[in-house]
Amino acid sequence: MPKIYFIDVTNRDGVQTARLTLAKLQKTMVNYYLSQLGVYQSEFGFPFLQNEQNYITANLELKEIGALGSMRLGGWCRAVTEDVEKALPLGVRDFNLSISTSDQMIRHKFMGRLDRRQVIAEMVEAVKLARQGGAHAVGINAEDASRTDLGFLVEFGLAGKEVGADRLRYCDTLGYDSPLVIYQRIKELAERTRMPIELHCHNDLGMAEANSVAGAQGALDAGVDAYINTVLNGIGERAGQADLVSTILAIKYANGIAGRYEIGDPVNLKVAWKLANYAAYAFEVPIPINQPGVGANAFTHESGIHADGALKDRHNYELYDYEVLGRVEQECCSTGRLILTGEYGGMAGFKDVYQKLGISFPDEEGARQIMELVQYANAHTQRPLTDDELRFIANYPRQVKRILTVTPLDGQEPRPVGDRLTPVLAGV
Repeated sequence: MPKIYFIDVTNRDGVQTARLTLAKLQKTMVNYYLSQLGVYQSEFGFPFLQNEQNYITANLELKEIGALGSMRLGGWCRAVTEDVEKALPLGVRDFNLSISTSDQMIRHKFMGRLDRRQVIAEMVEAVKLARQGGAHAVGINAEDASRTDLGFLVEFGLAGKEVGADRLRYCDTLGYDSPLVIYQRIKELAERTRMPIELHCHNDLGMAEANSVAGAQGALDAGVDAYINTVLNGIGERAGQADLVSTILAIKYANGIAGRYEIGDPVNLKVAWKLANYAAYAFEVPIPINQPGVGANAFTHESGIHADGALKDRHNYELYDYEVLGRVEQECCSTGRLILTGEYGGMAGFKDVYQKLGISFPDEEGARQIMELVQYANAHTQRPLTDDELRFIANYPRQVKRILTVTPLDGQEPRPVGDRLTPVLAGV
């Protein structure tokens, strides 16, 4: 029986959001929490970008030593051989290779450089290279698929399948589809290609979660697996993308969906509350008060009729229980003495903080090395370190040291621009 799997793209697509970003340590913590939640894969970055490569290799090492559980780490590349050539030596073995497929983008983005035939040819060569390099799984991404002729999408998918692509990502790049339309298109696409379908839905019209679930239904009804792309708290380019927690809740509890379609991931929703709040903290974007499941008002009742009904039986006005999400009361303030550690902290405060976390150090040298990492990590994130970040640094110091370094791997010194500096800055 076909199932639904989740591929979270916060660390690739979410961090492309204008005005927002995550430090490499924060991206790593997102991977850590996602693995605890039980998602199939994190699209963890851009392996062809030099500033990502220390982070990429460190996270692959964390995966290898078991710190990220069974979750896969997928690298996003353009569907060109140059990107794949840069990713393979780092150890990336799960790929999503992306290229635009709509006539709108072929004409007005590629500007005559590529036509439909050449789009397929570039994708095919990239898939071949990834397979020759030992890729475990390759997804091919049709950017702007919702505005792409369905016949060409079928041709694109079958060409990729022939050379080893495992699944086809249908990108509703502009949030253009509606639930009924995407269901029909995905069902026909799956029937004609017999490929698992990924749903990548943006929220420009406020339908990202609905479209993701409807598209997944279309794939499953056609007899193939569905993979839903999500982001944390809906944060993504422009109006955002499908929120991870909301989409899981829809599949588990929505009328006509719950019990009919199965999630293949070993989802542990008790991690959801911690994950959503960490993302809000790291992105510095508060969770909307009405956010499903994790918003401050998701289980709050004030009006007389609602309060009375909820007090008699919570299920009068609550579709699912807050305990399912691991919700806890957040500490809003603290009184008395509070000791923190960070970029300018000293040994006494550092030891006090770690002692409260139940972590001790065998000797002074070991403590000093972890304290220096904590100082660098605080400088790296420019945010007070959370308890889980502090624990992670103590448990995986080798990988953290690499994550905190974003300078080029080749050791080459950048050449000064001299007198060109002023005109370069003037053009920014």
